[in-house]
Amino acid sequence: MGTSLKLDILAAAALALVALASPPTLAQGAPKAAEQETMDIGDEPGRVSDEHVHADGVYAKQMVLFRSSEAPGTVIIQSSERFLYVVQGNNRALRYGIGVGREGFQWSGLVKVSRKSEWPDWRPPPEMIARQPYLPRFMAGGPGNPMGARALYLGSTVFRVHGTNQPETIGQAISSGCFRLANGDIIDLFERVPVGTKVIIRHSASL
Repeated sequence: MGTSLKLDILAAAALALVALASPPTLAQGAPKAAEQETMDIGDEPGRVSDEHVHADGVYAKQMVLFRSSEAPGTVIIQSSERFLYVVQGNNRALRYGIGVGREGFQWSGLVKVSRKSEWPDWRPPPEMIARQPYLPRFMAGGPGNPMGARALYLGSTVFRVHGTNQPETIGQAISSGCFRLANGDIIDLFERVPVGTKVIIRHSASL
């Protein structure tokens, strides 16, 4: 075997190893890391938040101008803006402030609301307990639960649009891929969005 051929084979093998070692892109679909973690940084199990708390300031729920060709009732999440929109038609939408995934846990895609839950339970996965052994193995739904007052489950993923017992985190990027609203806002959204609703998750308005 000639020297040139040997070098070509070695180069091809090196490129194959690099390709295998490279992490998958997170531009579309759920981030792989987030599949192993459902709790968000800074969450405080047991902290009680009034279920009627609403986001305020720029993140307060409000009707806004919003151009979209999607049917009324469609939910559109603009992660970079920290807003969730429910299309109303006539170039208008109901807008809620949200908390979104931190760096490495952001994703985009098209799903449907697969089910809904009031005061959802929380079960930290084994990987999270290994890192944070002080966490409860199970926490029943209630005001002290980090999942908040309501949850909308997104397709067959592990992700949800849910409430929070830390409403001051609305507008921040600290989650593990879920989208959080203040409890008062998720209760309002829960009543407006039926199972089967189309949900579009985008990184920015241009996507």
